[in-house]
Amino acid sequence: MFLTAEQNTRSTGYVTLQKIHGLLKTGVRMKLLRLLLAIAAIHISFAHAQDAQSSNPVSATTKTPDPAATLEYIHGAWDTLTRSMTDCHSLVDIKVTANPVLYVPAETPAPPEVAALSEKCHVKVISLPQHIQKLGDVRPEQLSAAGLLYLPNPYVVPGGRFNEMYGWDSFFILLGLEADHREALAKGMVDNFLFEIEHYGAVLNANRTYYLTRSQPPFLTSMIRAVYENPASFPANTAGRTEARVWLQRAYSLAEKDYSIWTRPEHAAGSTGLARYFDYGAGPVPEMADDSTYYSDVIRWLIAHPASASSRDGGNGYLVKGSVQPDAVEAERLQKTSCDVKASVVCLHAFAEGYRLSKDFYLGDRAMRESGFDPSFRFGPFSGSTHHYAPVCLNSLLYRYERDMQHIALLLGKPTESTRWARRAQKRNAAIHRYLWRPQQGLFADYDFVHHKSSDYAYVSSLYPLWAGVATREEAKKVVAQLNLFERAGGLSMSNTNTGTQWDEPFGWAPTNWIGVAGLVSAGFREDAKRLAGKWNSTVDVGFANDATIREKYNVVSGDANVQVSAGYKANVIGFGWTNAVYLKMKEVLRNQVRQAAD
Repeated sequence: MFLTAEQNTRSTGYVTLQKIHGLLKTGVRMKLLRLLLAIAAIHISFAHAQDAQSSNPVSATTKTPDPAATLEYIHGAWDTLTRSMTDCHSLVDIKVTANPVLYVPAETPAPPEVAALSEKCHVKVISLPQHIQKLGDVRPEQLSAAGLLYLPNPYVVPGGRFNEMYGWDSFFILLGLEADHREALAKGMVDNFLFEIEHYGAVLNANRTYYLTRSQPPFLTSMIRAVYENPASFPANTAGRTEARVWLQRAYSLAEKDYSIWTRPEHAAGSTGLARYFDYGAGPVPEMADDSTYYSDVIRWLIAHPASASSRDGGNGYLVKGSVQPDAVEAERLQKTSCDVKASVVCLHAFAEGYRLSKDFYLGDRAMRESGFDPSFRFGPFSGSTHHYAPVCLNSLLYRYERDMQHIALLLGKPTESTRWARRAQKRNAAIHRYLWRPQQGLFADYDFVHHKSSDYAYVSSLYPLWAGVATREEAKKVVAQLNLFERAGGLSMSNTNTGTQWDEPFGWAPTNWIGVAGLVSAGFREDAKRLAGKWNSTVDVGFANDATIREKYNVVSGDANVQVSAGYKANVIGFGWTNAVYLKMKEVLRNQVRQAAD
């Protein structure tokens, strides 16, 4: 049913290179050699990831896993995945077919080394049209072209098509950097997020202009604390302690500003007192230009599954009638019911068998991308109703955020503010237990505030409250008793429902496996944590033994990198930032268990 995006991706990449080459004049071709090689390298890497998945799927281990080899790869990968604004390689974006553009804040002149990029990398360096106070102040469609947003410090990218600094990826990457004693790089990434808040309105999904309308799961305060509480982050002298306190004060102030986006009316989950994911843009996301079949595949699936498409909490209202080439009258109607076919090429191509996707589906689709879980069927088919739910993951993270801010305020000598943060956390705790805890099932579940009911979709995010500290001891025991819903031979699966999408069964991901294991450790279930840590790292080792790469996701049922996605994103990208990091953190869990057994 679903068409592969592999051929389309390669074709798009080829056109991009040809367009850039066509714009070159003889006098500047040599100056662009490094940029073209960098673009080619990214395309080759992405194609290799797809080829390794599709033409050489792992069905059985043919080589003996070697954890030492896995570690050697990880130690060397940080430099490979590091980007900076003075590196032509960093400016490339294979997700859109446009020449590289670098945007700097309206209120900040481009540093000399950035201004020099026009000559060095043949990119445009452009100031944003206005100072950005909050998400949505500048819409991507207001800009002449998509581009990279300037950040002052080097950062680690996930890998493959993801060639920018991502919001929630970076929390896990930071943990890995600190575990590998790369403290300066870790601190620089947090400083980049503070720069984003100050100049782009919030911690962004990633530093591209098409992400100016949404954030990602809020891990900022956890990153701030990880840096501040690591003695190696600042000099070990009086001046260093002063520097650390000044840094923490600035971080606290900007974290408070970032928190405010989650309390805006648009992010409210009805009258529950909880938050939801929400994107301030409209229509299909522009970064899907490199996967032009995605939305069409969604339409075909909905047509082929009318029962799911019409269920109350499924795809009801996801489809609208439309034609492949709308005339002016139809285009005006679709602008109100679907998306703007005149303004968005992605919208124009989002068509199949006489149907287009509804405006409400696109709102849910965008909210899903802010959640990071893109896609699953957790919030209806392809999570098209994400914006109708108060999610367990988001509200657990915000509870942790509020507790962190309470703690930081105390460190800074702000007892009144600390008390205010404590009250916010208490209020959210009460709402979580009212709407998200299901005592009979022994699980935390998302709440559909539109239809006023709990979701019955078992999802690994039920472990987030253990990590955040919002689950009581008794609740944690009940959740642990339900681990069999998610625990597989190779680690924690995203769900117990196989939908063919990458954030469902049988797939496991580094971030949720770490949140699960760290939550179990925090709640005192160390044996369960050790078992799951061992399973996850064994899966990564098996995958590495077979193709010498580390992936963004794994098949935790088979315990290897045999990932066959049938719906939605189909590639299994190599790199991979958060997987590398979580492997190191799982090693720490296993080592700590060994030490405790020896004591």
